[in-house]
Amino acid sequence: MKYFYLLCSIVLFMGCAEKQPNKPETLEEKALRIHNAVITIDTHDDINVNNFTDSINYTQKLNTQVNLPKMEEGGLDVVWLVVYTGQDTLSVEGYAAASENAISKFEAIHKLCEEIAPDHIELALSSDDVRRIHASGKKVAMIGVENAYPIGEDLSKIDEYQQRGARYMSLAHNGHSQFSDSNTGEKDSIWLHNGLSELGKQAIAEMNRVGMMIDISHPSKEAMLQMVELSKVPIIASHSSARALCDHSRNLDDEQLLLLKENGGVVQTVAFNSYLNTEKHEARAAYMKDIYQDAADSLGVNWYERSQFGSLTKEQQEEFMENYPKVTQLGDEIAATKSDAPPAVNVSDLVDHIDYMVKLIGIDHVGISSDFDGGGGIEGWSDASETFNVTLELVKRGYTEEEIAKLWGGNLLRVLDEVQAYAASIN
Repeated sequence: MKYFYLLCSIVLFMGCAEKQPNKPETLEEKALRIHNAVITIDTHDDINVNNFTDSINYTQKLNTQVNLPKMEEGGLDVVWLVVYTGQDTLSVEGYAAASENAISKFEAIHKLCEEIAPDHIELALSSDDVRRIHASGKKVAMIGVENAYPIGEDLSKIDEYQQRGARYMSLAHNGHSQFSDSNTGEKDSIWLHNGLSELGKQAIAEMNRVGMMIDISHPSKEAMLQMVELSKVPIIASHSSARALCDHSRNLDDEQLLLLKENGGVVQTVAFNSYLNTEKHEARAAYMKDIYQDAADSLGVNWYERSQFGSLTKEQQEEFMENYPKVTQLGDEIAATKSDAPPAVNVSDLVDHIDYMVKLIGIDHVGISSDFDGGGGIEGWSDASETFNVTLELVKRGYTEEEIAKLWGGNLLRVLDEVQAYAASIN
């Protein structure tokens, strides 16, 4: 509702303008004006196909962090809906099951845009599409692929995924894939390929050829270094932050960030608690453990720790994803009434990472992502309805409208343009 109240304040301000012609614009009025003027793009939002049916879908204000009512309320214009598949065995059977999962998510996204809510959201395949759809008043969907594992060893599927609408893809997730080592190898220093496999190197060339952006957020550092060397076009990190501020293997260190700048790419700063401030996150998580369990018990649902996710059955994982937003919302409401609750990771912590990376590699190479419904969400930007708060914090830090437009998606679209232009030039 904050977005609504701020909008009302603008209307009131305009209505009084004749009586008070010299009244200065407040900081919140300035932030709202900028927020409404720029195209806001969130590059990583996970989905559950169960929320893309005729009876349950994103036209409704579900418990999901992203849906059309929450996007409207928060002024979030573009969401990259993610075709995510968890890592499993490198086998024919594993690839087949993963492929089925991936295709079901592609089809769910198309169903939302083409059958369920075509008057409210449309799939974009290029930056021109983004601007055209946004100008029409509709929300914009784009597609990213998190983990190339479902492709198996058939590189022709990269072109198929591109035809289905995918505009970025990562070659690994949590666990080494047939294409690339994962950042998770840092935990035990066990590597499968020492970066990219030969198949992975071929995949880089194929992604360049079809005009699909290469996402480095989950692959290992060595794999990322090899990707930069092999790719003919800029690359992206769809949801990562600065390792100098938070020492997590999912974040990029200064060497990687500087290489990303040299490559012309962009890092999409992610609103994920444990990737922004480890100390605050761990203190808060320890405090919230019992509170979330009590919240789950009061709701009559099973509850699992996020650290258990990989060991859960498919049914338990689906149960967890369904219950997670309900349990955490109730738990956070309970914690808000307690004076001894440690502070939560918040929007200020997110913008600290933006500040750091802008200072290190420049305004043209930094963007914003949430990882909503994939574990993302922080105090102040817990779901799409609170998107304005990010812009407000950027304005408080002194960013201009031009700079905010770049951070909120201009940089990402510039990379997409370059990737697609290269593909067009060689085909």
